[in-house]
Amino acid sequence: MTRKSGHPEEVDIGSLTISRAGQQHVVESSSSSDVEQAIRQENISAGDIGIPHQPSRIRPKAKTMPDVTTNQPYAAPSILGFAMEPEKVQKMQRWIIGLVVVNFDLDLGPVIHSIYPDLAFSKETNQNIAFSSFPDSLQFAEGVMDHSFRIRDSGTRSGPADIDGFIYGFSHFTQHRDSSSKRGYLQRSFVLLTQHAYPALFSHISAKLGSLHNSHGEAMLEAACHNIASWSDPTAGSTVELGFLGSVLRVQLPQDLDEPQLSQIASDMGEHYIPASLAPASPAILAQLDAALSHLWSIWECLVLCEPLLIYAPSPSMTSQVVWWLRDLLRPIPSATDFRPYFTIHDDEYPALVNPRIRPKSGLLLGVTNPFVSTECSHWPHVLSLGRESSGRADGAGHVAGPAPGWTTKTHKRYISKDRALLKRMENARGHAVAEAELSHLIRRHFSSRTTSLLAPLNRYLNTLLPSAPSSLAVTSITPSPSPSPSLTSLSSLSAPGPSPSLMSLPNSSTLSASHPPPHSSSSSHSSRQVPPDSFKKPTARLKPFSQTAFLASLKAGGAALPFKSAAKQKEFYQRWLKTPAFGMWLARQEEVVGRVFGG
Repeated sequence: MTRKSGHPEEVDIGSLTISRAGQQHVVESSSSSDVEQAIRQENISAGDIGIPHQPSRIRPKAKTMPDVTTNQPYAAPSILGFAMEPEKVQKMQRWIIGLVVVNFDLDLGPVIHSIYPDLAFSKETNQNIAFSSFPDSLQFAEGVMDHSFRIRDSGTRSGPADIDGFIYGFSHFTQHRDSSSKRGYLQRSFVLLTQHAYPALFSHISAKLGSLHNSHGEAMLEAACHNIASWSDPTAGSTVELGFLGSVLRVQLPQDLDEPQLSQIASDMGEHYIPASLAPASPAILAQLDAALSHLWSIWECLVLCEPLLIYAPSPSMTSQVVWWLRDLLRPIPSATDFRPYFTIHDDEYPALVNPRIRPKSGLLLGVTNPFVSTECSHWPHVLSLGRESSGRADGAGHVAGPAPGWTTKTHKRYISKDRALLKRMENARGHAVAEAELSHLIRRHFSSRTTSLLAPLNRYLNTLLPSAPSSLAVTSITPSPSPSPSLTSLSSLSAPGPSPSLMSLPNSSTLSASHPPPHSSSSSHSSRQVPPDSFKKPTARLKPFSQTAFLASLKAGGAALPFKSAAKQKEFYQRWLKTPAFGMWLARQEEVVGRVFGG
């Protein structure tokens, strides 16, 4: 979300690079009394945010980011003014890796001012965090902007391990006039780093904490750290109540990141109800996609067919929200490819992901704001440009540079009919905030339903490939491996004689992945009777070999749940999908489920 005023500044920070070490900065510490004063001003209870009773420890001077020519890992300065016990830091890092403050230096560009706790990131990761936390080009003179990014974890640090090889950053960027600055503006980002891909949750946390940090200083960061350290474990599939700076968040965690979560309007479930893995709900996604509403069905098809998509917008808040939203539409199909909610020319993977001499990677979703990047990607087959056409300055609702808002494709021709009644409702909702919010939920449910329908004929065919069900499954005696096992409650029907069950009734296949271990690996399900680990046998039961010819024959006989334009379009669509990496991962997960259920 972006709030702004004034006119754009002429300097493009995307053209700046880090070239040398910055000067030392001294930041005054904040004590518990500072937090109490802030609480009184914000009408927050001291007990609600868990203020420590003892004064905070004061740390020495801190340095900014070093010269990027060094090959040594760099431990950025910790946030000054407080420190927690190691046990509390460890508890906090169940949820987040750390908190970062990034300032803009006129000579250096964005530089990491401080990190808490002490983290020795590699120089590439430091640079990625610094530049990803700022807009690639400034769109307003004063205001704040919230966005998120995903960067590869290059290692060389302390703290919790990542889950999927990436670090997720949630940035609250602020720019306002400052006469003491050579440039005339203070530009700063507060960044929350986490190993969890929970955009709805951490976007909310970052925006609230970033705003309070701007108003009341680092004392609020200390209070937040103590809050997060008091949270219960992030257990997959649970609904938890998290106290945070005077409010209680009711957060639903997914069983797996490829599991669809319920989407409810806030008024239905309470203001602070958050399905963690969804895209941020505000602003309404309908407004962000305004220029491409009639093409959403083509965009969905390109998503499931693992086509690369370039998402361009005038602000990172727009690209990050839309990329997360597109990622969500794929569920329950596994995410077999890369996605970057906001990507800058300073990312160390830029040469690999943006290269005019090679075809973009299959299924890559790349959110960019720099017109130069869109020019470098002119050979990409599909471009989704966000916003609405407007005259004058560029901001979160219009363009003056880059591709015109809308959907452009060089290769795709739609296979499936649109829902024209839904499209008409979307068009009528334009400009009406309540209607846009309601329709945004309907759009998400519509396309999520289409993704589930895509799998229906495949599940029907896979039923014919199931091994014979054993006469009895002693499910109560199963003890899982260290990774989370699927729920066994749906397996009770397998103990009774009868036809082989549908895979749709087996445990959610998206909870298993050989190539991408599921999150929350520390959690385990427990049964009434535990079996020693050495008593397990490698599952021998498997699905019979998948035959494309046999599947297409079953498709012709049984039909599909999607409204294809013709039988020929239906056949061509599935022929293409069977060649995607997403299908390969999906089928491998079905094999794993069958192996666990039917294996001896």
